[in-house]
Amino acid sequence: MSYQVLARKWRPRTFHELVGQEHVQRALVNALDQGRLHHAYLFTGTRGVGKTTLARILAKCLNCTAGGYGDEGVTSRPCGECESCRAIDEGRFVDLIEVDAASRTKVEDTRELLDNVQYAPTQGRYKVYLIDEVHMLSTHSFNALLKTLEEPPPHVKFLLATTDPQKLPVTVLSRCLQFTLKNMPPERIVEHLTRVLNAEEVTFEESALWLLGKAADGSMRDAMSLTDQAIAFGQGTVRHADVAAMLGTLDHRLLLTLIEALAEVDASRVLAEIAVLAEQGPDFTGVLDDLLGLLHRLAIAQMVPNAVDNGHGDRDSLLALAARFTAEDVQLYYQIGLQGRGDMEYAPDMRAALEMTLLRMLAFRPQGVPKPPQTPLPLRGEPSAGKDKEPSAVKGEEPSAGKEPSAGKEFSAADKEPFTPPAENSSPSAEASLPDETASSGSPSPEFLAEGSQFDQDFQPVDVSQPIDDTPPLDEPPPWLLDEQLAPEAPPAEKLVDLQADEESDEEGIVEESTVEHETASQDVTPGDAERLDHTAWLRLFEGLSLSGLTRNLAAHCAVETDDGNTLKLRLDPGQSAMLADIHIQRIQKALEASGLPRRLDISPGEIDPDVETPSAQAERLAKERHAVAVEALRSDPHIQQLQQVFGATLIEESVSAESPQSEAD
Repeated sequence: MSYQVLARKWRPRTFHELVGQEHVQRALVNALDQGRLHHAYLFTGTRGVGKTTLARILAKCLNCTAGGYGDEGVTSRPCGECESCRAIDEGRFVDLIEVDAASRTKVEDTRELLDNVQYAPTQGRYKVYLIDEVHMLSTHSFNALLKTLEEPPPHVKFLLATTDPQKLPVTVLSRCLQFTLKNMPPERIVEHLTRVLNAEEVTFEESALWLLGKAADGSMRDAMSLTDQAIAFGQGTVRHADVAAMLGTLDHRLLLTLIEALAEVDASRVLAEIAVLAEQGPDFTGVLDDLLGLLHRLAIAQMVPNAVDNGHGDRDSLLALAARFTAEDVQLYYQIGLQGRGDMEYAPDMRAALEMTLLRMLAFRPQGVPKPPQTPLPLRGEPSAGKDKEPSAVKGEEPSAGKEPSAGKEFSAADKEPFTPPAENSSPSAEASLPDETASSGSPSPEFLAEGSQFDQDFQPVDVSQPIDDTPPLDEPPPWLLDEQLAPEAPPAEKLVDLQADEESDEEGIVEESTVEHETASQDVTPGDAERLDHTAWLRLFEGLSLSGLTRNLAAHCAVETDDGNTLKLRLDPGQSAMLADIHIQRIQKALEASGLPRRLDISPGEIDPDVETPSAQAERLAKERHAVAVEALRSDPHIQQLQQVFGATLIEESVSAESPQSEAD
């Protein structure tokens, strides 16, 4: 007996042997079991998904005689042993008329076909017309078919199959019960090929089956034909290397290696991997398309890990790679890849275009190339930025060049007091009392000095040890007293040394006092190294951390689990586990260190006690409370009540926006 190809040998004989197409199988089985049979069925879908197979199985169900010769013999489970079933399987059933519409397109062929419709079936229960590629019929053929298709004799059933239903007239579509067959996913193809090869006792590698499943492009018949070819190519075995050589496709593992090079931000390795790819002579445009597909799957793996498909058999590897990228990097790489794909047609060399696209991904990643900066970006202002600066600028020195004397408001009280020249017999300490009075009446408080970041930008600190020639002229009043037009008498030159010494001692006292108060205030908010960070302290500390973007969002969904002084363990809400990445952990660790908490950070996803409030939950609760207070204030407002009474106005609570205390302070 001659060899029979796998696609024909393993063609399903019943609905329950059918692979995939469960939606069509369910509808047809229920219709057969309930006796609700339509007179015309239309099966649409791409090649090799089971259109003709479904039509033949339906013809067997309509003509099987195992349950009787009347209409009660119609069943959804044909026996496959009666004369009708065997004749249909062997292609010799008289009452199953299979027509190739691609070769019989003329109206004369259709009329000849319809001339025999009126006659009763010769052998079976129903006369079944199976018209394949029905979209190839001419317009006149469709018109000739319409009347019979709408009202056929009771013993006639029409089964139409096409790969292009858009070409069918609407009048034909409205007369048929249409079923659209889906493409076969690679997982279903690999599963079926595994069962077939095990039954055929053929040795195979699972990775090779994934290559065949991907190359089949949704067609089971193509997959079976490629398997036949792979068995012949591999001399009775199906191996990954043989299938890759036979298909001439790029090894998917090389693409994963290239993605790993991007994850390591290693430009030299990226170029080396492209050189390895170039040895196989691939289509570099196709390589970039495959990389974009991998980046798309990486984004899905980060956001919805359970939704990652296993189309290449690399699901586990992909999930491991997704943890090495940040979400913003994946999105940026994908966007750059799309733009590079469009620019490839203008590139003089396809390989150079691919290399430039990948290098552009590394060059424009959010933290630069080739490694992220060691110092965190100044995403938020550091409260202690001006701690080390000299606060002596509050002593009334001239403002820096090119700036308005914005400190005038701090000295407004001192400006309004009349200036009294010092007496001749006054001691130098009397002259030094002017800064003290200024500090008590209008100068900034020590707390303000501790936060001298903005203040130091407006004033330049002046060293009192400078020569006397560098000081302002003594015969002119200070700049903030020019509007009073009062010229103080110049103190004796020999008293200047004592005056400067007293001012320097006063400055040191102010600096020491402000430093102590600043350290005391910081200890109230930020625990020291000797203290343990509990969840309450974490909630107070969170707003002061220099975090933003996804990193801040990640930290906001964490709760403190334990803190032993060396390692801080945070519990992350499982719903946010897709954002967990090493780069975010490093940023949070550096922010804690900058706040006086040098810790090794350990973040693990897990269920958080409902009684424990994360920073995100706390912010949401406070926002709801502020919103409720604002709504209640508007409801009790007499003007609002008057509008409601006079005009029937309605307060839309969703439109009420309550500002946070921080925004109000700003």
